Amino acid sequence: MPNANYNDVFTMTLESRTAKMADNMSKNNALLRKLQEKNNVRPILGGSKILEELEYGEGDVVWYSGYDTINYTPKQLFTAAEYAIKLAAVPVAISGEDLLKNSSHAQVMDLLLKRINNAEKSMANQLAYAMYGDGTASSGKSIGGLRLLVADDPTTGTVGNINRATSGNEFWRNQSLSVNAVSKDNILEKMNNLYMACSRGHDKPDLIVADNTFYSTFEAALQDGQRFLNPNLADSGFSNLRFKGADVVFDGGQGGYCPENHMYFLNTDYLFLRPHKDRNMKVIDGSRVAVNQDAMYRIIGWAGNMTMSNAALQGVLINVPAASSESSASNDNDSSTEGDTTDNG
Repeated sequence: MPNANYNDVFTMTLESRTAKMADNMSKNNALLRKLQEKNNVRPILGGSKILEELEYGEGDVVWYSGYDTINYTPKQLFTAAEYAIKLAAVPVAISGEDLLKNSSHAQVMDLLLKRINNAEKSMANQLAYAMYGDGTASSGKSIGGLRLLVADDPTTGTVGNINRATSGNEFWRNQSLSVNAVSKDNILEKMNNLYMACSRGHDKPDLIVADNTFYSTFEAALQDGQRFLNPNLADSGFSNLRFKGADVVFDGGQGGYCPENHMYFLNTDYLFLRPHKDRNMKVIDGSRVAVNQDAMYRIIGWAGNMTMSNAALQGVLINVPAASSESSASNDNDSSTEGDTTDNG
């Protein structure tokens, strides 16, 4: 069994890095960074589910005069979306052989830090990937990301235990717009259409996340005087422009996870990351030494889910490449889905 002194070094090194690990997650994901800026990374304290309360109904407003009777019929104005708690972990290990080869204190620390850094980056990458997913990865054990919450077809599927296909649940459908063969000549019109569909008074998209195709096409469509950017995002290494005040962020290329041919229009006031307070990139308690191995292990754990409290203010723009669009349509009608609307382009 490895030297007990190194076991203490191992544990203390990991524990001292906990806060930094959680903070570094945002440096890998523009959406997560925006949620942190909005204080929308909200830890949960316990329980078997994560609840987001939803206000979807309106009370009856009655115009009257004099002694007219004002009747009140109780209505259901509120409900809640329920999200399961999902678990993720990444192990950090060091063998007795490695300890012998790196026997001085400084060498052991260097080896541990490299492995901890790797574990940190691995977890950050996987969480960034999952935040774009549909929750089906790892046999449904992954969190539900944008492909679930802001679906290509919002009239199907269940989100937060609310069936979007059910009559009466139209409030829980996001906006979806398809464009045939996006180009610099049509992208601004389509973005404007979706932006307006996702707007309600002062509620407007504040983050637009794009893949390679959409970001490069949007950039090509802009004149030099229109190339505004968010300096805070730029300083953090995120390529970004602006559209009607919303940050347009590139999340493609190597290490980018935005789905191909997708551009998400997000109102992050209603999107949340809900980690458990005891598992937000923290070391899971307990010494883990294999009975038949000369090695020490620690597990960095995360638990929680990505949640949403308003679907109608979120949207997705989907590019149908020319080859696909020719086989699926004989005209240039672009379909928009929130229920039954159509945007003819």
